[in-house]
Amino acid sequence: MAESDTVTKAAETVSSRAQRASHDEDTTENSFSIGQLAREFRVTLRTLRFYEDRGLVSPRRDGTTRIYSRRDRARLKLVLMGKKVGFSLTEIREMLDLYDLKDGQIVQLRVALKRFQEQVDVLKDQRSDIEQAIEELERTVDVVAGMLREKETASG
Repeated sequence: MAESDTVTKAAETVSSRAQRASHDEDTTENSFSIGQLAREFRVTLRTLRFYEDRGLVSPRRDGTTRIYSRRDRARLKLVLMGKKVGFSLTEIREMLDLYDLKDGQIVQLRVALKRFQEQVDVLKDQRSDIEQAIEELERTVDVVAGMLREKETASG
């Protein structure tokens, strides 16, 4: 019987190790370190900690190690996209919070659509202002270049 118990315990140990290894693989595929996300999204560790402080991502902790979930990764991607198109962190936070509502996403989609359209309008206005500024600068460059040519011709 002692030999049988030893075999049973050995089998349990092997099974337990296999389960832990499987869990570790799942965790590795479904979790990310702060360094991994910083490299992937080309942001600093400080940026990620800042977004955590603002409640935009919520990594779990293993001691002092931050472990980010797929949800955190997706939220980070949305935060960075939002920043890129000109949304403030407050606006981004409000939109991310809508994802947590359990209303079948109707409210979320309506609010997001409205905000996105408003931001498109803002960006179009900015583009128009930039195009106008470029045209004015190009005219000024032509005038100044002409004045410079006249001065160089007169002095040379």
